[in-house]
Amino acid sequence: MTTESGQSDDDTTSDRDWEESSTDLLKAIGRQIKLWRDRAGLTQPELGKRIGYSDETVSSVERGRRTPQPDFLDATDDATGAGGMLKDFKEDVRRARFPQKVRDLAKIEAEAVSLCAYSNHNIQGLLQTEDYARALYQMRRPLLDEDTIERYVAARVARQEIFKRWPAPILSFVQEEVTLRRPLGGRAVMRRQLERLLTLGQLRNVEIQVMPTDREDHAGMSGEILLLTPKNGPTVAHVAVQNVVRQFNDPTEVRTLEARYGIIRAQALTPRESLKLIEKVLGET
Repeated sequence: MTTESGQSDDDTTSDRDWEESSTDLLKAIGRQIKLWRDRAGLTQPELGKRIGYSDETVSSVERGRRTPQPDFLDATDDATGAGGMLKDFKEDVRRARFPQKVRDLAKIEAEAVSLCAYSNHNIQGLLQTEDYARALYQMRRPLLDEDTIERYVAARVARQEIFKRWPAPILSFVQEEVTLRRPLGGRAVMRRQLERLLTLGQLRNVEIQVMPTDREDHAGMSGEILLLTPKNGPTVAHVAVQNVVRQFNDPTEVRTLEARYGIIRAQALTPRESLKLIEKVLGET
């Protein structure tokens, strides 16, 4: 079966991606944080100073406009003497922090034993730095407000917990060479992004390959591919086109995409050659 949603892995965006229940949850958590802050006799700037966040962030969280990070809830709980009441919200926030249309994808990623991704127009989402991801969302048209951008960035960064999991999943990425050379967000942002690729490429369970621009034969002309194999289930595939992601569950369709990804990997540089190229591009950036 093939299903469609309006959420691409690396772009698309509207406040509608967070359904009303998630928005209501964040507002309810914000009210509880304000309640405990008031009981502790703290102003927003005073609480922010104690927990290492700006008063603007405290205000946004209390209004339900920004998703609180786990360390924010931990520190606020301790600073206000909430006795664990605020810490208990962490699991609720974890479920609500992803846009509705990416929630199923994030769940599969969190359980995957292997992930394969081919990206052709920007660095793949799981590999992105926070600044690079923010730059992409700032480029969206129509424009997004700052709170929405920060929610998307936080959701994307949260998905990168996959790199910290143990047992470690097998992660394979193929990036078009042009994605290394296109300085999205500016050269400083791109330098940090290339440095992150080099760091992640050193992990034993991660292979990053580059598809050279001068290849005369290329199996990836149909666009991006994402393949996910959960621990207890068949491989599923996601293919993104503009604002649409199609999920493939049919074994025949998935096998076709798996074969295509295998050819893409064979046509790309080896992981070692790819890291050398990334180092070269970093030196030129």
